[in-house]
Amino acid sequence: MWKHRHLLGISELSRDEILLLLSSAERWFAVTREQARDARPLLGRTVVNLFFESSTRTRTSFEVAGKRLGADVVNVSPQTSSVTKGETLLDTVKNLEALRADAIVLRHSASGAPAHVAAQTHTSIVNAGDGAHEHPTQALLDAFTIRAAKKRLEGLVVAICGDILHSRVARSNALLLGALGVEVRLTGPRTLMPREAAALGPTVRVMGRLEEALEGADVVMMLRIQNERLAGAMLSSTREYARTFGLSAAMLARARADAIVMHPGPINRGVEIDPRIADGERSVILDQVEAGVAVRMAVLEHVVRAGDAARASA
Repeated sequence: MWKHRHLLGISELSRDEILLLLSSAERWFAVTREQARDARPLLGRTVVNLFFESSTRTRTSFEVAGKRLGADVVNVSPQTSSVTKGETLLDTVKNLEALRADAIVLRHSASGAPAHVAAQTHTSIVNAGDGAHEHPTQALLDAFTIRAAKKRLEGLVVAICGDILHSRVARSNALLLGALGVEVRLTGPRTLMPREAAALGPTVRVMGRLEEALEGADVVMMLRIQNERLAGAMLSSTREYARTFGLSAAMLARARADAIVMHPGPINRGVEIDPRIADGERSVILDQVEAGVAVRMAVLEHVVRAGDAARASA
C-alpha cells in the first residue's frame, strides 16, 4: 500500500495511507513499551537529521526512532556545516546523498524546502517542518494520541486554538483529521487566522471566539504564539491574549467532561495554557511526545523501503 519514498506533507497521503502509518506506529509503540529491541529493519542504514531551525522534541524523537530501528543516525548542525560558508541547501543534501544517506529528515524555515530538494535527490526526504506550511509527522502523532485516548477518530470534535496563521501543525492536523472524519474547529485572534483556513477541508470550521470553539469539543489542542514568525504587531499584548484565548479551567469547562488537552510544544505557560491544565490529569502532552517516536519509526521504515524499491526499479 505504501509507495512514497518521501514524506513531504499530509496532502499527498490518502486516507488508507494515513491509517497504514498509524497501524505501523501502534506496532512499534507496543514493541517499545515491551522493550523488545531485537527487531531492527534499518540495521546498517544511515539517517541524517538536518535541522535548520531549533527543535527539541522532533529532532530527538527522530534520532531515537532511527536508533531503535537499528540505523546509524547522524545529526548535522547548520551552524557548523558549510552552509555558513555559502553552500546551498540543495548542495548540502546532494553531498549527504553522495555519502549514501538512506533518509534525510529536514526541518527548514522556508515553506516548500523539502519538496524542492526531494525533486532532485534519490535519498528519501522526510519533512520535519517547513516554514508555516506543514509538519506531517506531528499531525500523525497527534492522531495516534487522540485515537489511543478516545479509541476512535471519526465523529470527534477537535478544537485547535492559537496562532493558526503561522502553525504548520494546525495545517497538517486540519488536513489529516479532516480526512479521517473529524470535525476540526480553528480559532484564534483575527490577525493570526489565515484567510484560506476554511479551505483546508470540508470538516474545518473557523470560529472567532475560543468559547465557541470549545463548546462540546472532545479534544482541545493549544498552540503557542510563534513570536519568531510575527511580522509587526499582530497582538496587543500577551496578557490580553491569555485573557481571551488562553486555556483556563473556566474555558476548559465548556468542552466535554472527558475532553483531552494537547499541545505540540514548546509551551508558553501562563500564556496559551494554564500550567495546572498542562500538568493536569486531562493533559496528554507527554503522551504526544512518547507517541512521536513510534510514529517516526513507522515513517522512516516505510520511506526507506519505498526508496529501496524505487532505486531497484530505476
